[in-house]
Amino acid sequence: MSKLIMLDDATRNSNTVLTVGTFDGVHEGHKVLIKAVVDRANELSARSVIVTFDPHPREIINPGSDGIKLLSTLPERCELLADLGIDEMIVIPFDRDFSLLSSEEFIRDIIYKKIGVREFIIGYDHQFGKDREGTIETVRALGEELGFTANVISRQEVENQTVSSTSIRKALQEEGDAEKAAKFLGRYYILHGTVVHGDKRGGKIGFPTANIHTDQAKKIIPKIGVYAVWIRIDKTYHPAMMNIGKRPTFDGEDLTMEVHIFDFNDDVYGKEVQIQFVRRLRDEKKFSGIEELKEQLEKDEDKAKKILKSKRPNIAKQDN
Repeated sequence: MSKLIMLDDATRNSNTVLTVGTFDGVHEGHKVLIKAVVDRANELSARSVIVTFDPHPREIINPGSDGIKLLSTLPERCELLADLGIDEMIVIPFDRDFSLLSSEEFIRDIIYKKIGVREFIIGYDHQFGKDREGTIETVRALGEELGFTANVISRQEVENQTVSSTSIRKALQEEGDAEKAAKFLGRYYILHGTVVHGDKRGGKIGFPTANIHTDQAKKIIPKIGVYAVWIRIDKTYHPAMMNIGKRPTFDGEDLTMEVHIFDFNDDVYGKEVQIQFVRRLRDEKKFSGIEELKEQLEKDEDKAKKILKSKRPNIAKQDN
């Protein structure tokens, strides 16, 4: 696994290939940049480093907003980066004072003096420093002065669409398009949570559900609706369908997340689980009664089973 290191604990090493960014989601565009860092570090027998931030810069720069919802937590990012071969993820605590640094101060005082750099690989549109005034040219100019090189990675597209964390957030939050999100991420979008007790209505109508509570408050909850999902319990993956919504048939008011696991009867209360979102099946709707709801759930289950038969879960390296 990549070493997760806070900036104050970082060791300077001038033989370092690095890149800088938030890398929320570690999506397909990020992976091209990260692969370039790893490959170049291997060529130079150098250390490969991702320099990232926590919390997300937008939380500090726009404190009056509703806040940004994330595609990945810091530990998730670290795990994903490790799978891609990065040696170290150096985390800079992003606060108001840090946000006021100019791009030159950032590169000179932090990248060069505290971390060390031989080669700086940068995305085609990356901007940084106070008011985002730092550009590729800033990196190149300082590289010539301080003795490191700068390489630029071009824009990455999937199906003629530019891959970005913003586009993935929109797909999940506004469209509920789990398939588009998966294409851009290169894997299914995931949520972690704990199985908690619910009102047990599902069991009474033949569709028992595991009620999921997540304490990942900053992570995106996909758009309300019904989804075909994989759920990981104790490193085993099970096909399931998930409802995110307020259960209007029962006049619910609070947002809930309920998973019906197919052909499964084990007691999972208190278990930590992971949900992988494969495809959105439909909107949530209010039914005329229990029988109409049951008929729809049977259709949902049949559809989800057919989808998941050909869509295998993303197996984490730690589960092998």
